Amino acid sequence: MLTVGDKFPAFKLTAVKGGPDGLEGPGKSFVEITNESDAGKWKIVFFWPKDFTFICPTEIAAFGKLNGEFSDRDAVLYGASTDSEFVHLNWRVYNKDINDLPIPMLADTKRELSSALGILDKNEGVALRATFIVDPEGTIQWASVNGLNVGRNPQEVVRVLDALQTDELCPCNWNKGGDTLKPQELFQAA
Repeated sequence: MLTVGDKFPAFKLTAVKGGPDGLEGPGKSFVEITNESDAGKWKIVFFWPKDFTFICPTEIAAFGKLNGEFSDRDAVLYGASTDSEFVHLNWRVYNKDINDLPIPMLADTKRELSSALGILDKNEGVALRATFIVDPEGTIQWASVNGLNVGRNPQEVVRVLDALQTDELCPCNWNKGGDTLKPQELFQAA
């Protein structure tokens, strides 16, 4: 699996647009997204195993609700699974939890991106619940993976992004606005 310090792989995937444009229907709801889209921004790329499941919409909806917070931090959210853009669209239309999702849903149907990242479940052949924070230069700064049966906490992704963007030493449980560590002060106190 790719990890912190690795370059996020190049990709070109079809996605269902975020927001109301994503519900216009086949041909109108789709957009191509690449690793060069949203250049100069932080990117949060999160994967889920399958559409039309139980845990996935809870996570996707939770990320969607935080879209404004990510945007305020000059970051974009991309959600992805190995399902097709047509499956994503149908799921958005019929699932009230993600019907108004403001973020694009990427279709990694050939499993190229999930394979390059090393996040395919060995038994099921679907993406694990992986999350990557990628800096504006395309370098992975944080990676997290959960098994298929455990949802993640999108608020923690916001907290980690805040910490990364300080470019400071952030202690355990640090939150935005909290004190960062100053090594020179720690040594002087001793």
